[in-house]
Amino acid sequence: MLESTLIRMIVVAHRLASVPLWLGVLPLLAAAQAPPATFVPRLDSIAHAPSADRIGADIQTLVDFGTRHTLSDTLSTTRGIGAARRWIHAEFERISADCGGCLEVRYVRSIVEGRANSRIPEDAAIVSVIAIQWGSVHPDRWVMMSGDIDSRISAAMNAVDDAPGANDNASGMAGTLEAARILSRHRFPKTLVFAGLAGEEQGLHGGAALAAQIIDSGWTVEAVLNNDMIGNIAGINGVVDSREFRIFSEPTSPTESEASRRARRVYGGEVDGPSRQLARYVERLTRSYLPELEPKMIYRLDRFGRGGHHRPFNDAGMPGVRIMEAHEHYDRQHQDIRTEDGRAFGDVIAFVDFDYAARLTGVNATVLAGLAAAPPPPDGVQLRGAVSASTTVRWDAAAGDGLAGYRVYWRDTTAPQWQWSRFVPAGTTGVTLEGTIIDDYLFGVASVGANGHESLVQFPTFGR
Repeated sequence: MLESTLIRMIVVAHRLASVPLWLGVLPLLAAAQAPPATFVPRLDSIAHAPSADRIGADIQTLVDFGTRHTLSDTLSTTRGIGAARRWIHAEFERISADCGGCLEVRYVRSIVEGRANSRIPEDAAIVSVIAIQWGSVHPDRWVMMSGDIDSRISAAMNAVDDAPGANDNASGMAGTLEAARILSRHRFPKTLVFAGLAGEEQGLHGGAALAAQIIDSGWTVEAVLNNDMIGNIAGINGVVDSREFRIFSEPTSPTESEASRRARRVYGGEVDGPSRQLARYVERLTRSYLPELEPKMIYRLDRFGRGGHHRPFNDAGMPGVRIMEAHEHYDRQHQDIRTEDGRAFGDVIAFVDFDYAARLTGVNATVLAGLAAAPPPPDGVQLRGAVSASTTVRWDAAAGDGLAGYRVYWRDTTAPQWQWSRFVPAGTTGVTLEGTIIDDYLFGVASVGANGHESLVQFPTFGR
């Protein structure tokens, strides 16, 4: 429609001015169809905004509560899980005051029934803290960053002795607070959520309660970035590395239908679920805006046999990944504070690298800002091209204003990241890729805003 209007205007101008027609048509059509710049200066600024000093100070404050065990003291003003969550709540309120009340700060409470021989032997209140920065255009579409409030030592049920949890997971909680400070200075079309989740060490209870509340409220969660241990650079294997970090993601959604699962055997998509697309987004933006880091996608829900607080959201069908350090040191996780034969045990603040935590916080803030400013993703992505010399990709138009168009992606079936793309201007909901054999590639489509921000890539839907 835009092209035909431009052509009519140029034809009229040509008749009036005797200018060679093609000299006028080509530049204007090129400008009308040109994609927005892929580099967004605001994201570059956000990526490098986190302060290592502020993160270090927040980690120290959390450590100073002595223990943050889920079943620890809730009444003291200086010690235990109760004091820690009230401080987090107050800190979110301070951040909100600085941005003119832009955050809505809430407690999310649930009661977990006690069971014998479990990590919650008696009924217990699980209380998380969230700060919501409501979107101006799509408030029902959420992107979220989380850290864990609680800590533990060797005995999972020891709620009395000191459990500083400096890296696990005061680092993730401090990063979440810092991201809130940075992003609350900006406004976004979609809603940002900053969450301090409780009960992680006792069974991922805080995340499960928040996921249930989200479902009941009807909000659409586009991304959950779970930050669990983002401050250690020295691994138990002797490797010291302040550049690399890991992004864990499951391959497909556990809530997919049986028809979709069966269709995947015929059409593919074994590693293209929503969480895996989120992992690719994190990896791509890191390489664009924080090239000093080395993101490493891990094709696994979490570490071998272990879990994290993105899982309850995955279980509810929401895209979520775990962002964490690349090299863990197991002497500094879930350990009583002690020294044995000159070997130090315990998750104390001396082992946390604040600069590294700040850089990983920058990764989170960049991804949150990128998604919160992007158009909603397209729905209904479909493919055609069996026994053909070309592949046709079609989709439903994305909702909302500010849409510049779409980017159609494709890659080799064995490639971890999207390799090629083609921009398609708004008003078009399909493209044929000539000479691209459908059998040899995987395909997806993202919405592109006039501001240069892109949505998550949407993989084709099969067998709904």
